[in-house]
Amino acid sequence: MSQILIIGAGAMGEAIIAGLIKSGTKPTSISILEKRPERSADICAQYGVNELSNLEALAGFAAIFLIVKPQDLATSVAEISDQISAETVLISLAAGKKIAGIEAGLKGKSVPVIRVMPNTPALVGEGMAAISRGSHCSEKDLALAEKLLNGTGKVIRVEEDLQDAVTAVSGSGPAYFFLIIEAMVAAGVKLGLTPEDAHQLSVQTIYGAATMLRDSGKTPTTLRENVTSPNGTTAAALKSLNESGLQEIFSAALLAARDRSRELAQG
Repeated sequence: MSQILIIGAGAMGEAIIAGLIKSGTKPTSISILEKRPERSADICAQYGVNELSNLEALAGFAAIFLIVKPQDLATSVAEISDQISAETVLISLAAGKKIAGIEAGLKGKSVPVIRVMPNTPALVGEGMAAISRGSHCSEKDLALAEKLLNGTGKVIRVEEDLQDAVTAVSGSGPAYFFLIIEAMVAAGVKLGLTPEDAHQLSVQTIYGAATMLRDSGKTPTTLRENVTSPNGTTAAALKSLNESGLQEIFSAALLAARDRSRELAQG
């Protein structure tokens, strides 16, 4: 595997590093550029990767991951624009920042830029990432990005104008399920369970259900119907949820997330 640079070694940067190593990249092929010296030292010691001391050697990297805060992206692009070459694939995980803005900051260079919307389960190797291609990207560039990201979970390709929808469904999606677990635990406690038992019951149930959905090959509709006996306990619970407007609640929530993502992209 050719040399890879990670700019920004926060939680998501660390997830990318762990995923790369998990999928077969040698730690010595990975370098990091992190503005916090203590964090940089910790990551290098833990994973055996290299610390990049300056930007003069950027031309030697096959791929550079930009994993910085959205408000820091323009500065980071400006810092690397003179050194980066068109042979390097630039992969941005900066939320909401469009490819056109990154390309504009590269001073006319035909650098292949790929935009990624990941999510936090990447931290445990079960993430979902959607990638979009820039104007200079080839099929080879996209395949490289997919290969590099596969160690953090699943990867799909979407047109960039769908990235806001991806943000609503999977980027923000883990928080929806954490909220559902919070609600189930609270309801279980009201029914008399201890907080610890309610937590374990709820977490394992949603984990098992997600595993069934992923591995069984069956649709969520089929799996829901299989566990719902006519006039049974599950039917009663689902009737209550549907009468509360669950479908409409989720539709409105994802629309709000999509619209906010669009607003942030304009900022």
